[in-house]
Amino acid sequence: MPELDGPGGRERTALEGVAVQLAHRHPALEIRPAVEPGPPTAAILEAAATSEVLALGSRGFTGCAAFLVGSVALEVAARSASPVVLVRAGECPEDERQGEAGTGAYRPVVLGLDPDHPCDDLLAYAFDAAATRRAPLHVWHAWTFPLVPSADAEDLVAEKTRALAAALTPWRPKFPDLEVVERTVHGRAGRHLVMASTRASLLVVGRRAARLGPVAHSVTHHVLCPVAVVPHD
Repeated sequence: MPELDGPGGRERTALEGVAVQLAHRHPALEIRPAVEPGPPTAAILEAAATSEVLALGSRGFTGCAAFLVGSVALEVAARSASPVVLVRAGECPEDERQGEAGTGAYRPVVLGLDPDHPCDDLLAYAFDAAATRRAPLHVWHAWTFPLVPSADAEDLVAEKTRALAAALTPWRPKFPDLEVVERTVHGRAGRHLVMASTRASLLVVGRRAARLGPVAHSVTHHVLCPVAVVPHD
């Protein structure tokens, strides 16, 4: 009966309207709208399996601008086989650029990295993202002292700095024109990355296994710019 198909018809009409708007703004792109029945998480993960990147938006909860993702986006970001870019509701392309009108150069791309466990997939994504934007790449490593700081704490700072530099050394020749800034800081990684996101065009973090670690979970909830969650071994 026609009235039973009403909700599906409204969804298709709304989706086609969005596709028309996007085609007008980006005429060089091929845009294929599709309505998939069934649970959204399963459908999105199936699409991600054959995609280079998956982009998800969210209205968040309770209208809080800094609370980015809902349950579907969280589950997809934790299980997707491809990188997932989460975009906060109300985010505009101009917000990624410098200048009052958002017409200047792109703001830096920020990468959260553990130099003790560097990953080529994560580094490649961050370097490519910065190079595509012609933006600086700021690589952050945050760490905490032991509960009882030892006398060689200063040597530990130098060790962390050297480890971060060593992890980035193989990538610098591949992107000779890219400005790479290394930042080693003391404290919780999630807190420092959220603060860095206020001046970034994109924040890149990694994800191991089928779950979000504490750092990725923290930034996806509180980040103030788009965040890319990159799966890696």
